[in-house]
Amino acid sequence: MEHGRSGQSPDSLDFTVENVEKALHQLYYDPNIENKNLAQKWLMHAQVSPQAWHFSWALLSPDKVPEIQYFGASALHTKISRYWGDIPAGQYESLKSQLFSQIARFASGSKIVLTRLCVALASLALNMMPENWPSAVSDMVKMFQTESSDVDGRARCLALLELLTVLPEEFQTSRLPQYRKGQVRNTLGQESAAVFPLLQQLLQQHDSPGFIKQKVLKCFSSWVQLDVPLSDCEGLVQVAFSSLQDPELFDTAVEAIVNAISQPDSQRYVNTLLKLIPQVLQLQEQLRQAVQSCDMETSHGICRIAVALGENHSRVLLEQVEHWQSFLALVNMIMFCTGIPGHYPVNETTSSLTLTFWYTLQDDIMSFETDKQVVYMQVYRPIYFQLVDVLLHKAQFPVDEEYSSWSSDEKEQFRIYRVDISDTLMYVYEMLGAELLSNLYDKLGRLLTNADQPASWQHTETLLYGFQSIAETIDVNYSDVIPGLIGLIPRININNVQLADTVMFTIGALAEWLADHPVMINNVLPLVLHALGNPELSISSVSTLKKICRECKYDLTPYAANIVAVSQDVLIKQIHKTSQCMWLMQALGFLLSALPGEEILRNLHSLITPYIQQLEKLAEETPNPSNKLAIIHILGLLSNLFTTLDITQHDDESAEGTEVKKKHTEPGPNPVVVVLQQLFALIQNVLSKWLNDSQVVEAVCAIFEKSVKTLLHDFAPMVPQLSEMLGQMYSTIPQASALDLTRQMVHIFANETEHFPPIKALFQLTTSVTLSIFQQGPRDHPDIVDSFMQLQAQALKRKPDLFLSEALDVKAIFHCGVMSLKFPEAPTVKATCLFFTELLPHCGDVQLIGQVVHDDGRLLLQALLEGIGGQSSRNMMDQFAEILFALNKHCFSYLSLWLKDLLQQPTFPSSRLTQEQKDTFCQQILRERVNKRRVKDIVKEFTLLCRGLHGTEYAADY
Repeated sequence: MEHGRSGQSPDSLDFTVENVEKALHQLYYDPNIENKNLAQKWLMHAQVSPQAWHFSWALLSPDKVPEIQYFGASALHTKISRYWGDIPAGQYESLKSQLFSQIARFASGSKIVLTRLCVALASLALNMMPENWPSAVSDMVKMFQTESSDVDGRARCLALLELLTVLPEEFQTSRLPQYRKGQVRNTLGQESAAVFPLLQQLLQQHDSPGFIKQKVLKCFSSWVQLDVPLSDCEGLVQVAFSSLQDPELFDTAVEAIVNAISQPDSQRYVNTLLKLIPQVLQLQEQLRQAVQSCDMETSHGICRIAVALGENHSRVLLEQVEHWQSFLALVNMIMFCTGIPGHYPVNETTSSLTLTFWYTLQDDIMSFETDKQVVYMQVYRPIYFQLVDVLLHKAQFPVDEEYSSWSSDEKEQFRIYRVDISDTLMYVYEMLGAELLSNLYDKLGRLLTNADQPASWQHTETLLYGFQSIAETIDVNYSDVIPGLIGLIPRININNVQLADTVMFTIGALAEWLADHPVMINNVLPLVLHALGNPELSISSVSTLKKICRECKYDLTPYAANIVAVSQDVLIKQIHKTSQCMWLMQALGFLLSALPGEEILRNLHSLITPYIQQLEKLAEETPNPSNKLAIIHILGLLSNLFTTLDITQHDDESAEGTEVKKKHTEPGPNPVVVVLQQLFALIQNVLSKWLNDSQVVEAVCAIFEKSVKTLLHDFAPMVPQLSEMLGQMYSTIPQASALDLTRQMVHIFANETEHFPPIKALFQLTTSVTLSIFQQGPRDHPDIVDSFMQLQAQALKRKPDLFLSEALDVKAIFHCGVMSLKFPEAPTVKATCLFFTELLPHCGDVQLIGQVVHDDGRLLLQALLEGIGGQSSRNMMDQFAEILFALNKHCFSYLSLWLKDLLQQPTFPSSRLTQEQKDTFCQQILRERVNKRRVKDIVKEFTLLCRGLHGTEYAADY
């Protein structure tokens, strides 16, 4: 904290009781947020200062308000937990007795202060046990069971329970070294013998009030997480089961039972687990009553217990073959919870808890050897078929009137729930196989052909949803029911948006199957084209058309004219939102790719002419926000069309397992190039008006970037004019998107002799313009610096010859890199590190690079060490280590001189380092020229030392 804030802030180092109180007052009551932040910072320093030992006790004085007492207790906990090494062993006992007496005093006082004091004593106990305080827990129990005239029995009992509850919690979050953690865990495990009988006694005493019993159950919950053997908890678990009958204790008892059952170690105690099954099954009556009376909390809690037992121990319980019936009864109880009446999430929230259990049970059954698996399958296959029925029933939409009354949040939760059910069905398919599809098909067939009883749309929709869930991710090409399904779809009376959506998504999921059975396309394509005209079906119809056009493009020629016409119509009528319009253009790109060259051009012209006319009109208007949006929209449509319009033939796989493009066989230039050349003057005209708007420039660059990525070398005819336009754009108003497009061009064309001159000229021009930005001060343009560094790295990777030219100021580029390493933006620093790791290997083969590294490499090393020393984010250390590794590998003789020289400076790179630590770092780095992983570890270790974090809790997360 600083002086000068209306004189309110105490001196930055004067950590007195009075100043701490002033700062706390400022933190809680000052309306100025900046003052609050200053106060908080100052108090954090105060908490870890040596004076904290003095002011903490003073702040606990009875005449202080609870907020101040709380800070005193927190400061004590901070000192004990984080700075244990600073406490002399001789002071342990007095600290212990002071904490005991404060806890006794606060037993009848503020609960929040009492809890913090208990946490402080817990931390003291964990640091002292087992050597200096082996019987810590027993001593705590004895201390608070001793009669005391000052504190009444209930308050003492509550204070002891609070202390016993926070002890395991503090252990879980403590930063004890690993070997100590093991020792302390064992000690605590043994000490549970002093705790559990007391807890059981308090729970079973008839005169124990409800709030004490609740505290007991919380305490038990805390202790079982120390991996106490389940057999030792048996008595308490049974009492917890009895407590489920008491509404006041129900929630806490559920938590305790679930925690006890869920401990990973508990599966070793098979006999105890077997005893638990009947206790869980006895809850079925209570569960049914809760469901009948719409008591969601009770049904939820009982379900959690049943699922905890089933999910955590299904393998062990399956293996107890002689008890198969009781485990089967548990599985059926969980099935009841899955199918619990009512609609999720409005009438029930329980069924979603059970889904993971079905995954686990299936995995465990499938993991047995084949002969055992056969036996289990006889019992559990029928259950999984029943599960499918239950899940599809749960996935059904409610009646329209009820659904329309749901809030948007409830509808979204229901949507996510259906996705979870869909994932479960897909998983279950692995166990049930093709029979599951036949089963669904038979039900759907009966439903749609039953003239006597018309099906509700909800029933039809959920069966289709089952098909869609499986077909989306599993190859159903071999299934003999899909032709029948495709035949049934047109018979569905689609009178509802949800049903129509599911029909669309089901057709989309079958797109690959349609590609293998093109004769069936006409059965469903009219439905999809019809749906395109309905804005409510926008997402499902457009995504389905896109899938069909992608998968079946070689079989769509007979329908192409119709698809293009319908698509043009819906685009002109502006039925769809922007993102769906973009998808629709991608769909048309796929469709046109498979047509003959002349057809592509004819369709392209008819498709984009209206937009060209619009764009010409917009280009003449004075720039304003609404015509800017229209321009970006049209440019986006063109980008998306050119993203997928790829007339090269694709082989599915090459020998190396990668997709291979074959040259297109059509004579003449690529249709996309023809159109781009015709558009070029118009695009230049748009740019001339909008050159200072980064979003429009980005949209223009995207058209060419998408086209380059798709067309690759077919884009060649555009290289000279695009290079010239990019150069003009960037020289006038530099934008990152122009550099990104230049990088793409360098990547594809820099190695082609005929295109090297324009690419080289563009590279040199963008480089020299960016260097002038660096001279004026690049801090306002981190995006340009980021893209520039990526461009330089790409050039070094693809065509280091670009750095042979005298026209390129390699020295200035190098200095820009050193400057960029110090930027606060992580992406920019990452791109800069990539640049240096690409540059340094060329020290030997590119003379200009070698010269610059010789002259100025020391500056690079200095910047790296400053960053490692604390000036850069710790997240960047791996990238910094890569540059160090490259320096060591390619410039070893320079590095050894520079490193030793720089580390001789007294406080460089950090005043926290000894010369010995710096010498060790220097030796370690110079020794590692092969193992990059090791260099990263050395740098991480060194940066922690530099920042004073080595051996602290912050280092543990690093």
